Amino acid sequence: MTRYQHGRLAGVLRSFAALAFGSCVMVMAHAQGAIQSVTGSIQGGSEVLRIDLSEAPQALPSGFSIQSPARIALDFPGTANAMGRSTVDLNQGNLRSASVVQAGDRTRVVLNLKQPTSYKAQVQGKSLLVILDPVAAVAVPATASTSTVSTSTTTHFAESQNEGIYPLKDVDFRRGSDNAGRVIVALANNQVGVDIRRQGTNLVVDFLRTSLPEGLRRRMDVTDFGTPVKLITTTPQGDRVRMLIENKGEWEHSAYQRDNQFVVEVREKKIDTSKLVDGPQFSGEKLSLNFQSIEVRSLLQVIADFTNFNIVTSDTVSGTLTLRLKDVPWDQALQIIMEAKGLGMRKTGSVLWIAPKDEIDARTKRDLEAALAIEKLEPLRTQAFQLNYAKADAMVTQLNGSSGGGGTANTRFLSERGSVIAEPRTNQLFVTDTAAKLAQVQELLSKLDIAVRQVLIEARIVEASDTFGRSLGVKLGGTGAWQSSSSGKGISIGSNYANSEAGAAGNATSGTFVNFPGSNLGTGFDTGTFAVSIFNSISSRLLTLELSALEADGKGKIVSSPRIVTADQTKALIEQGTEFPYQQATSSGATSIAFRKANLKL
Repeated sequence: MTRYQHGRLAGVLRSFAALAFGSCVMVMAHAQGAIQSVTGSIQGGSEVLRIDLSEAPQALPSGFSIQSPARIALDFPGTANAMGRSTVDLNQGNLRSASVVQAGDRTRVVLNLKQPTSYKAQVQGKSLLVILDPVAAVAVPATASTSTVSTSTTTHFAESQNEGIYPLKDVDFRRGSDNAGRVIVALANNQVGVDIRRQGTNLVVDFLRTSLPEGLRRRMDVTDFGTPVKLITTTPQGDRVRMLIENKGEWEHSAYQRDNQFVVEVREKKIDTSKLVDGPQFSGEKLSLNFQSIEVRSLLQVIADFTNFNIVTSDTVSGTLTLRLKDVPWDQALQIIMEAKGLGMRKTGSVLWIAPKDEIDARTKRDLEAALAIEKLEPLRTQAFQLNYAKADAMVTQLNGSSGGGGTANTRFLSERGSVIAEPRTNQLFVTDTAAKLAQVQELLSKLDIAVRQVLIEARIVEASDTFGRSLGVKLGGTGAWQSSSSGKGISIGSNYANSEAGAAGNATSGTFVNFPGSNLGTGFDTGTFAVSIFNSISSRLLTLELSALEADGKGKIVSSPRIVTADQTKALIEQGTEFPYQQATSSGATSIAFRKANLKL
């Protein structure tokens, strides 16, 4: 072969390789698929959205719905947006518009609705038809010549994919922690279709292409469980099984399916004005999910797109899950998914880290051990705290712990390396510890170093003759309280004082406040011996007045007027007197001098 022929052959091979490569790229681009148009129409009374693609879809796209605002989202993996625009205005029936957004190799179609509703999707050639269920009609108010008929539209919770008829395995009832009635139905498989609708105060659930064994044909009275559910009746209806759930009071329901287990929860409807969304424990926006054997990681991605949270999934999260949810708060849906797969969650700001519970526990343990190691290496600081009310010595005991005077690990407030000393002269504390612990000490002292209430205890010790009360001729006594009303003011005596004309004039129907002259003057005991209960400053002045009169007439003498002030819950003692000597025998037979106190003590 000549050099010319060899060069020509090489050029032909390069051209063929370039042609083959270009064809391969065209095939790959063609196989990827693209959305070419989105149109809306009405067929058979139902609103239909038609999505035309360049290639026939291999499977139905995954999707979810939002209640407020009313939206339906469909995800097309490996599909591009070839329309040249991202918004399509429809304004037809319940359809407002459609948004087509491409992110990487995935395109999402969002249907903006006027009212929330369910949908069905089916493939027709290279097109996907999304059929919206009709929205329930609004009832007309009743008048004198018309009657109100409550209409209810059946909500298709899931479409049956079974070709044969399979029996139900079990029907059970349980009471939830929030007093919700939980009806648990064990299905034959995860392909059973379910229709659920509300009829008045009842809830009707139809299990499509399902039979009912003889042992499950029963009526369950669950009133004693204390939930809104009263009766559960399960009966066969042709090729389906109908369950009638009778409820009481105001209630709301939610339904979800995990693999072969279908659950209907009926809970009391509670209105909380502080929350935007009703429901116990969960406050997220409600959504509906319907997936058959979807990967858990993909399902978590759907919830992340719905909530705008950043979800980080551990590499150890795997497996698939069949999940059907209808009008369930997104945080409850996330909890159901995590419980089904034994997952846990840690939240930091707007980021959720989801991993198996064992992995989260191990990570938490490592973080705590690392924090403890850092604390042991952190440099110490010394800070002075000025106390205004509490004693510095008492605060040292509080910080070090009161067990044995030195403190132990379970009562010590400071860290292992921390220390505290008190300066009684200036009433200061000097604490040496880490910066974080010093901040905790400052917060603790701000709550302990506060002014406490004080108590004043005052008494009179008086020497008086028995004739003092006879000469004074006044007896003080009775119980009363100051009253004020529209008819006047006065002191109510006993329990029968009334703010009437008699009460306003100072006449008492029962009890004694001022009585002239003193009673039982012949005995000489009652008026000379008296007791006064001090309720307010008025009674104290009356007692002082009487004792002053006693001293002025020379009929008595005030021996002592002890008074003492102490803090609340703190013992105090005041005493005055002398000591008297006396002889006592010792063990050897001799005598010794001892002293005995003769004090007035309070």
